[in-house]
This record gives sequence, structure tokens and C-alpha cells, in this order.
Amino acid sequence: MKYIVHTDGGARGNPGPAAVGVVIEKQQETRDNKQETITLCKFGKRIGETTNNVAEYTAVIEALGEIKNQITNNKHKDKKSMTEIQFYLDSNLVVQQLNGIFKVKDPNLRKLFFDVRMLEHEVGGLVTYTYVPREQNKRSDYLVNQALDSRSHVSLL
Repeated sequence: MKYIVHTDGGARGNPGPAAVGVVIEKQQETRDNKQETITLCKFGKRIGETTNNVAEYTAVIEALGEIKNQITNNKHKDKKSMTEIQFYLDSNLVVQQLNGIFKVKDPNLRKLFFDVRMLEHEVGGLVTYTYVPREQNKRSDYLVNQALDSRSHVSLL
């Protein structure tokens, strides 16, 4: 099973009102051996008053939690199949920290970092984090802004 995940987090002001945006897709093989990508869920959600970096980490945590629920609720899951999750974020700091290149010095981020690691372990499989420019992360960025503008949870699937 292969998941493709785009996440974004943002705060208006730093700190300020903050939200996350998550788009989770599943890649699967069709009967005629072609690759097909299906959007499983996409949502934006306010997370209170915090910083941009906390919002970015929170978006990853929300996505991993949703994938964990998807896997847990999938009664027909092939136990032999390897779960692969490819994250795409426009936060270079969070990507570098999750990839072990930058140290996590901030105590608030360190706690979130360990929350991510715990969820990775619970989900299992291979999890990768890739930095992408904001232009390649438009859908999750849009969901962040929708949540901040509407002051509520925005679920589009």
C-alpha cells in the first residue's frame, strides 16, 4: 500500500491563529496493471494559537493519525503488503528535522517530533519526507487558508 501525503501548517502571526491542511492519496494497481491514484481524504482544521513550525508538525501528526485509522479500519488489508508513506511538505525545517539532518532544539518541537516517531512506528512500513516548494503544495495550503478564513474544520471528502 502506498500513500502520498501533502501537508501544510500555517499561522497568521507567529504565533497566531493556526491551522493545518492535509491531502492523503492512495496509489494502487488496477486490474490491467496500471497505477491509479485515489484521494482518500483532504481536510483543513484550526488548531488554536501557535507558531508556523508547530502547525507544520501538527499537520504531519494529523495525517499519520488518519492513515493509522485507515489501516486499522481496512478489514481486507493484506498483512504481507508493505505500507509506504511519502510525505511532501513546504517546510524545509520540518523535513530536515524529520530526516535527521537538523537537530530539534526547541522543546515544543521536540515533543511533536517524538509524537511523529511514535505514530510512524504504530503505522509501520517506510515513511519518507520530501521538501517541495509552496507552488507544489497548493492543495494543502488552500485547506489551511480555508480553515483559517472559515474559523472551523473544513472537510472536502
